[in-house]
Amino acid sequence: MASVNAEVRDGIVPAAGSLAKTRDEGPPVSGANYRLVALIIASALFMEFVDSTVLATALPTMARDFGVRPQEMSVALTSYLLALAVFIPASGTIADRFGSRTVFRAAILLFVLGSLACGQSVSLEMMVVSRFLQGVGGAMMIPVGRLVLLRSVAKQDMVNAMSWLLVPALIGPILGPPLGGFIVTYLDWRWIFYINLPMGVLGFYLVGRFIANIREDEPGRFDTAGFVLSGLSLGCLLFGFEMVSRPAEGALAAALILVGSVAGVLYVLHARERENAILDLSLLKDETFRLSVIAGSITRITQGAQPFLLPLMMQVGFGFSAARSGTITVATAIGSLAMKSFAPRVLRRFGFRRALVWNGVIATAGYAICGLFDPSWPVWAMFCMLGLSGFFMSFQFTAYNTIAYDGIDKKQMSRATAFYSTFQQLMLSLGICVAALALQAAMKANAHAAPSLIDFSIAFWVVTAISLGATIWNLRFAPDAGAEISGHASAAAPKR
Repeated sequence: MASVNAEVRDGIVPAAGSLAKTRDEGPPVSGANYRLVALIIASALFMEFVDSTVLATALPTMARDFGVRPQEMSVALTSYLLALAVFIPASGTIADRFGSRTVFRAAILLFVLGSLACGQSVSLEMMVVSRFLQGVGGAMMIPVGRLVLLRSVAKQDMVNAMSWLLVPALIGPILGPPLGGFIVTYLDWRWIFYINLPMGVLGFYLVGRFIANIREDEPGRFDTAGFVLSGLSLGCLLFGFEMVSRPAEGALAAALILVGSVAGVLYVLHARERENAILDLSLLKDETFRLSVIAGSITRITQGAQPFLLPLMMQVGFGFSAARSGTITVATAIGSLAMKSFAPRVLRRFGFRRALVWNGVIATAGYAICGLFDPSWPVWAMFCMLGLSGFFMSFQFTAYNTIAYDGIDKKQMSRATAFYSTFQQLMLSLGICVAALALQAAMKANAHAAPSLIDFSIAFWVVTAISLGATIWNLRFAPDAGAEISGHASAAAPKR
C-alpha cells in the first residue's frame, strides 16, 4: 500500500505522533483551522462558478467588439467545457504525483492567467484560447479542492465542512447573470474577467499558508490512453448535448454524441484491463459511492436546469427586467446559505438514508412549484418559495457529496473525487440541455413561435419529474449508511 507523505502545517494535519493513522485513514481529529480550509477552497470555487455563469449576459456585447455574430460566441463557452471534460479526470492523478496544495495553487494561477488573457482578448480566436486556459485551471480546482478537504477533515466534521464547500456551486450560477448584467451595463465586459484577479491572488497566498501538501509516495503510472479516450468521449458528449437543442446543428450534435458514445465504450473496455485507469470504474463496486453517483447525477438535472430556466422565464415570460429577476432568484442562494448549520443536526437525527429519501422529494417538489409561477404571484411569495427550494436542494447535495466517500479507501480518494466531479459536471450540463429540449418541445407542441408561460411550466415539470426518479436509488442506501460521519448510530444508541 502506498503511503501518503503529509507535510504538517498549522494544525491542518495532526502532529507527528498521529501521522501513522493519518497515512492510512486521514486525520482522526480535524485541525483547529478546518473551517478556514473549507472557506479558502469555497472562495476559489466561488470565483470559478460565478465566472462560468456571468459570461452569458455579455456575449452580444463581446460579439460586437470582435466583429462576429452573437451565435458564434458560443464557442467561447464550449471551449471552457471542453477543458473541464478533458482535464477533470486527470486531476486526481496529478494531485497524487505533485501534491494537492501544489496542484491547487497551480490551478488558481492558471485560472487567474486565463482570466487576464480573456480580459485582454481582441478577437474571438484569442478568447477561445484564453477560455480553454481558464478551463484547465477550473478543471483542477473543483476535484482537487474537494480532495484537499477530504484529506484535512476528520469524518465527524465532514458534513459541516462539506456544507461550506457546496455553497459556491449553488450560489455562483444564481449570482452570475445579474452580476454580468450590472457589469455590462455600467462598466465594461472585460471587468467580468478582471474581478477574478484579486480573489485569485489572495486565494493563491492563503492556500500556500494554510493548506498541507499531501501526495502519494507511489502515485502510479499515468493512464495516457485512458486520458485520450475519456477526454474525447466527455468532450464530444458535452459539445453534442449543448448543440442538440439547436435545430440547425442537429446533425453535428448527433455525430458528436455518436463519437463520444463510441469513445466511451472503448474507454470502458480499456479501463477493465487497466489497474490505474484515469476514471476508475472499480470505485462503483462500493455501494454507497455508486448510489451517490447515480442518485446525485439524476438530481443534478434539476439543479443544472434551474439557473437556465428561471431567469429566462422571468425575463421572457413575465417581462421582468434582468435586475428585478436577479433580486428574486438570489433567494435560492440565501436558502442555500441558511441550510449550512442545519445539515449536521438533521443527519444526526435521521441518518443519511431517511434524510435523502424525504428531503429529495421535498426539494424536487419545491422546484416543480416554480412551474406554477406567473406575474400575478407576489414577489415575496416567489422569493420565499425559491429560498425554501434552495435550502432543501443544498441539503441534498451536501448529503450526497459527503456520504459518497464513506466507504472509499484513502489511497483511492483522489481517483474518487476526479470520478465524482466528472459526472457532476456532465450532469449539470445535461440538465441545461434537457431543459432546453423540453422548452423547445413544449413550444412545438403548443405551436408557439416564442416561449410562453405554459412552455416554461412544462419544462420545469419535465426536469423535476426526471430528478424525482432519484428516490428509487435513495431507497437503496443501507439504513446505517454514513453512520460514522453523521453520528446517527451513536445518537440512536440506547443510554446506559
